[in-house]
Amino acid sequence: MRFEVSPKLFELLPDAVFGVVAVRGADNSREYPEISALLRSAAADCAEALAGVKVKESPDIVPYREAFRALGINPNKFMCSIEALLTRIAKGKGLPEISPAVDLGNAVSLMTRLPIGAHDMGTVGRALEVRPARAGDSFVPFGGGEAETPEPGEIVYVSSGEVRTRRWTWRQSETGKITPGTSDLLFPIDGFAGVNLERVLAAREMLAGRIESVFGARAAVGLVDREHPVFEAEP
Repeated sequence: MRFEVSPKLFELLPDAVFGVVAVRGADNSREYPEISALLRSAAADCAEALAGVKVKESPDIVPYREAFRALGINPNKFMCSIEALLTRIAKGKGLPEISPAVDLGNAVSLMTRLPIGAHDMGTVGRALEVRPARAGDSFVPFGGGEAETPEPGEIVYVSSGEVRTRRWTWRQSETGKITPGTSDLLFPIDGFAGVNLERVLAAREMLAGRIESVFGARAAVGLVDREHPVFEAEP
């Protein structure tokens, strides 16, 4: 299970860091009441904390909006995933339960105010990469529909030309989404050294701890940065 980040990303965002939780053998097909309760609690806490707050001006969100601009992405048009989650909650829309693994990632994302993705590694070939898009890459929108071609140089999560997330942390694809049959997955936690690294590490431990204690699955953790651009979990 391999995760790697292109040097091109670090040229644009030198302080970027990626907490990594790699999971093997999770049963995502059954119900876990403790995960449902955790998500509801995290959403309720966020709703209370965000009362009267402009999410896009939050100190937790501003660094991501600035990073989007550095990547040539308009943050007013394309929101980072954590900004989108918090905005939804601030508007009173709540957060639906999707599946236990996704719900766990969303709960920890809300608790730490960090963008956290979830990728089915059973659908990944050589590696899950973060790199600029190139010719031949294709993105299938979540829920299906006509395939899209990312803009040249757009930062994407991708495997074997199949884009899993467009515009860095904006929107995940139908390809590689977490399903009830997913058993091997990877959670990337996107952050910045000197800004929220401690929260990235805390989120990583929260995720790994609950994967092992609630799901009874194996979890390996890592940290990818400019000096260490590759994470690889043992088989």
